[in-house]
Order: sequence, then C-alpha cells, then structure tokens
Amino acid sequence: MTRAEKAARVRRILEELYTEPPIPLDHEDPYTLLVAVLLSAQTTDDRVNKVTPDLFAAASTPSDMAKLGEKKIHEFIRTCGLAPAKAKNIAALSQILIDKHNGKVPRSLDSMEELPGVGHKTASVVASQAFGQHAFPVDTHIHRLAARWGLSNGKNVDQTERDLKSLFPSETWNKLHLQIIYFGREHCPARGHDLSACPICSWAATKKRIRDEAAPASPAKRPRRSKRDR
Repeated sequence: MTRAEKAARVRRILEELYTEPPIPLDHEDPYTLLVAVLLSAQTTDDRVNKVTPDLFAAASTPSDMAKLGEKKIHEFIRTCGLAPAKAKNIAALSQILIDKHNGKVPRSLDSMEELPGVGHKTASVVASQAFGQHAFPVDTHIHRLAARWGLSNGKNVDQTERDLKSLFPSETWNKLHLQIIYFGREHCPARGHDLSACPICSWAATKKRIRDEAAPASPAKRPRRSKRDR
C-alpha cells in the first residue's frame, strides 16, 4: 500500500469517527485562542481550560492583559507547566499587539511567529482554528502517529508537516489536525498500545513497527523540533 493509499484510508476512518471534531481549547476570539494555545505547551488541554476562565474574566483583551501584568498573570496560570515563562510571554506579546498590530492578532504566520513564546505550531493552530486558513499544525502526538502509520519517516516535526501536507488536500488540513489528535487520545496512546488491535495501526503500521513497539522500551527520545517552536 502506498503512502497516498494509506492517507486516503486514514482520512475515511477519521471522518467516520470524528465528523465534526470540536476545538479542545475554550476561547472567545483569536486573542484568547492564542493565549490558550501558548498555555497548552507541556500542559494538558483540560488544565488550560481550568485556568483560562478566571484569567479571561480578569483580562480577555491585549490591553487588559498588559495592564494585568506578568506577576498577576502568573497567579492565574501557576498550575500550568512553565508558568513563569508563559506569564512573561503573554504580558509581552499583549503589549506588542497593542503597539504594532492595533490590539489585534495578526493573520500571517510570520507575524504571529515574531511574538514572544509563539512558535510555528502555535501560530498554525491560531491560523487554522481562528482564521480558517489552511494549516496543518503538527504537535508531538501527530508527529508520533504519522510515523506509526507510515505517512512520514518521523525525522522531525517539520518533515512530518511537509509529508502530511503533500498527502492530504489542503481543504482537509484543519479538520484532520483535530481528528488525529482525538484519535491519538482515544485509540492510539504513546505507551501500552497494541498496534495489532488499533483501527489504523493494525493495517497501516509495518510488521517491523509492530514488533519494535512490542519490544521492551528503551529510554524515550523526544522528537527533534524546529528552532521555530522552542
């Protein structure tokens, strides 16, 4: 089976399972989505959704967030991973949006990636989910599944993004990004997963892949990331 044939079958299965996948991070507009996605790094979406209601009640615009300040932002988000750095970045990017973008989140990926704490993946999520632009954000989960399914060689997230974009029509990227995330959470965990019983891995993964994952685990290696999202 070729990669293109695998991709087509994967897409059919995901469409059956997740016809209208919801956006997992609660938000009101592009700005609150940007803040929520920034907060989600090394933190679960559930944790982010627990802290953002109080944060956004206190400050839901760049102006209000800049006035709130780094220390008070940190008080709201302290249970999130990397909270000190995130508080600093949220305060700084809010001021930049006021100074350079009339208090609005810019639509271009390049402009978003210039904001403190905003890498390519974060910018792609906002472009996709807030602005409806064709983007395929690749996080560590999508990176892992694409390699498991033989849709990419798993070299790094940049290569995975290029491979997935070449395999799927651009008009499907926004939905597929969410569909793969939900599938990974519900059917395809990183550890303790029986690939032979998985709705996709069972036919998409090679015998070698199934055998390798069934072998005793060696110390996990984190996939290499682009400097853009560090």
